[in-house]
Amino acid sequence: MDQAFIPAVFMRGGSSKGVFFHRKDLPEDRARRDAIFLSVLGSPDPYGRQLDGLGGGISSLSKAVIIGAPTHPDADVDYLFAQVAVDRPLVDWSSNCGNLSSAVGPFAVDEGLVRASDGEALIRIHQVNTQRIIHARFPVRGGRAAVAGEFAMAGVAGTGARIRLDFLAPGGGATGALLPTGNPRDTLEHEGRRYAATLVDAANACVFLDARELGLSGTESPDAIEADATLMARLDALRRLAAVCMGLAERPEDAPLAIPKVAVVAPPAEYRALDSASIAAGTHDIAVRMISMERAHRAVPLTGGMALGVACRIEGSLPHALAAPLRTEEVRVANPSGLLSVGAEVSRRETGWFADSAVVFRSARRLMQGAVAVPMRLL
Repeated sequence: MDQAFIPAVFMRGGSSKGVFFHRKDLPEDRARRDAIFLSVLGSPDPYGRQLDGLGGGISSLSKAVIIGAPTHPDADVDYLFAQVAVDRPLVDWSSNCGNLSSAVGPFAVDEGLVRASDGEALIRIHQVNTQRIIHARFPVRGGRAAVAGEFAMAGVAGTGARIRLDFLAPGGGATGALLPTGNPRDTLEHEGRRYAATLVDAANACVFLDARELGLSGTESPDAIEADATLMARLDALRRLAAVCMGLAERPEDAPLAIPKVAVVAPPAEYRALDSASIAAGTHDIAVRMISMERAHRAVPLTGGMALGVACRIEGSLPHALAAPLRTEEVRVANPSGLLSVGAEVSRRETGWFADSAVVFRSARRLMQGAVAVPMRLL
């Protein structure tokens, strides 16, 4: 036999999709897991389409998840996330996927890892990559996670059952501090130019840049951003400089591929979303265009959106200066697919700024279940 089969579930969580595995069905060795995930997703693919796997050719569709028994006393399950590169043989374990976090609770209930009665379930998730706790709340019907519902989210067609995600104390998961440099605003120097930047580690490590300093309005489409090779190279260079400032790498060339994510932010402005809907300036508090895994994201990585929501509440930060005055507990984030509302609670303590929590709402759905084929040699 040339191929072996591993039990797996293919799920959508928020605006991402990934292949979910039980920890018990995978080898413990990291290198062997990497090889399996690359094969399952179809990477590396020089054509960028991942036709020989389950990946979709972009970062939000090239992901894997491992679920196992909890190793944290305040959790019901462990959740480990792997970002699989499309065009190179690389699996990045340095970050979390906020969107796929929404599918972890439903997976745990449907797979019998956690028992839940009909009504609203609360599943406590230990996010292993960042060593943080996430609370997922969602409806259960007939002993299984509900799928049908009236909740709509930008970037996903149709509606589904609403899932509330509470990221508890999300600051410092990657670097150990909400503000890794201790400053709400820093300066990055590249090719003789200075760029204002805010470096935040909340749910994921992110670097926020002012759209105007990059010659942008903050309303550009992902395709327009990617079409500008000079801009993309500059954004990647600034991202790598930020990684050094945040303590994620000793040299720019050593920066992880998945973090920090780089986000271009701008004040509210009217724009047209990817579904051609017209979004008025008065509907949001701040605009963002985000780069993830060297591609312009067609929405916004959920963890990046949460980091932005937190940053908007830190006085002196670049997002705080560019955002409209915040009048509610939610921060309305405009992105290419529409709007994302993020609840962020931030306090100032004797030791500095502290992110108490970040709250978002998503939906999720099981798309396929069974087993994925991998070359026999990998097992």
